[in-house]
Amino acid sequence: MKKDTITKELIKKIIIKDISKYILGISINDIEFLNEEYQRIESRRADIVVKVQNEYILHLELQSSYDSKMAYRMCRYWLDIREVTNLPIKQYLINFSNKNMKNFIEEFGYNFNIVNIKDIDCEILFNTDSPDAVVLSILCDFKDKNPIDFTTNVVVKLKKLLQNEEFKKYMLILEELSGLRNLQNVVKEAEMRLMDIKWEDLPSYEIGMEKGFEVGMQNGLQEGLQQGIKKGEERGKIKAFYELGFDIKEIAKKTNKPEEEIITIIRS
Repeated sequence: MKKDTITKELIKKIIIKDISKYILGISINDIEFLNEEYQRIESRRADIVVKVQNEYILHLELQSSYDSKMAYRMCRYWLDIREVTNLPIKQYLINFSNKNMKNFIEEFGYNFNIVNIKDIDCEILFNTDSPDAVVLSILCDFKDKNPIDFTTNVVVKLKKLLQNEEFKKYMLILEELSGLRNLQNVVKEAEMRLMDIKWEDLPSYEIGMEKGFEVGMQNGLQEGLQQGIKKGEERGKIKAFYELGFDIKEIAKKTNKPEEEIITIIRS
């Protein structure tokens, strides 16, 4: 339950428009999050209720586990919303579970839309320049792709699209979303792969090496040159860690260097 709450809040604040655009096929430019009066004031509340372009109400329900009574819950939410507005209501259940759920109540003549994330091709979201869509692709159908390979590509693409602080935020989102598909270990393995990256292939590594060579050349001795090479390797690795979004404390722990020295190298 706690996991559901965390994930829903992240989605509500950050990726609502991309869920609508890439998953539901609804283009949204102007939305207004509605007050709790549009939701249920009892033990359960609708997840996301927004007014779209002042034309209709969009209700998204995010469900990570199978619920045999989901249709009745959706019907209650529809009634709650209808009590406070005459605008048309569009309801979508975003199903993150591995089981299909019924989207109608026959005796009431009631039905709603349901989207099974597991049936959406991950490439549809991955092949965009939106970090919101890219991070959502972790929940979709990998087809015949290796989960670790694909997740590694997701992390690399997020790094290309985002600056350090934003990258860290989306990595947290990725880790939270991975729990909906029991992919936590896959995400950890992808992170480990990136830790084993060939540092010499990164531009930041080359910058660190150049600084190290400068130190060696300044000493003017063979021993100094060797020390410079070693310093360059260390600097390059530290800068590469920083480029991948690791914070100062994490880099210090991984390299056994004091935080002050890490900061100095990053700033140089």
